[in-house]
Amino acid sequence: MVSHEGIVTSKTNLINKGIKTMRKQIAAANWKMNLTYQEGEKLLDEILSAAVHMADHQHTVFAVPYPYLLMTRSEVEEDNTNYYVAAQNCHHKKSGAYTGEVSVGMLHSMNIKYCVIGHSERREYFAETNAMLAEKVDLCLESYITPIFCCGEPLSVREAGTQNEFVAAQLKESLFHLPAEKIETLVIAYEPIWAIGTGKTASTEQAQEMHQYLRSVLADQYGQEVANKIPILYGGSVKAANAPELFRSPDVDGGLVGGASLVASEFIAIMKALK
Repeated sequence: MVSHEGIVTSKTNLINKGIKTMRKQIAAANWKMNLTYQEGEKLLDEILSAAVHMADHQHTVFAVPYPYLLMTRSEVEEDNTNYYVAAQNCHHKKSGAYTGEVSVGMLHSMNIKYCVIGHSERREYFAETNAMLAEKVDLCLESYITPIFCCGEPLSVREAGTQNEFVAAQLKESLFHLPAEKIETLVIAYEPIWAIGTGKTASTEQAQEMHQYLRSVLADQYGQEVANKIPILYGGSVKAANAPELFRSPDVDGGLVGGASLVASEFIAIMKALK
């Protein structure tokens, strides 16, 4: 049961505490459009040389530019359990005359396991709609690629106090056509857009409140058992200094990390902060 304010009952909190080590905990590095090939290799070498052990329920994911996918997959998956590679985007059609685009089929043929869908920058700069993202999610699932589905509100929505309705609509319009057995395989990343690249970070309380609300929206549609299986990552200026506190929140299951993922020591510390 969930109140109008999206607060999960104490019973559900107990359930969450009981399953938190079973749900995937993920440190996802989003390099965005940064680094040359050589710089990317060097950064990977520095991170991998730290030999951070991932427990069975922990994953490290590197979302790298398209030209670096094969290099990254070769480096991180060869000798590292639970290290994976993600594309930063895919096209919403299977194939066709879309010069410069990359299809899910192409990613699948390279054995890419994750794909970031609906990042706020894709929504803002490339006018991606919830309906378009639903198509991308479907194509990824058809090819056994796990979507990391991004949602989140801009500053104007946060200031208006309508962030809950805003992010709930993103989930409903892009994901709620899926059956339970498919949606429980997704990863969701909550991005307070006002905290991306600004140095601002939602407080731990704000992050937990929104993650808890998102899980309650999923529970209303699919039931608490399904909702408890879905990792929800926080993506808003995550860095080594705030990761431990953020990740201790019961509904925060890791981070989608931007700028800090470009600094080896920062991202290594974030990896180590996973529950």
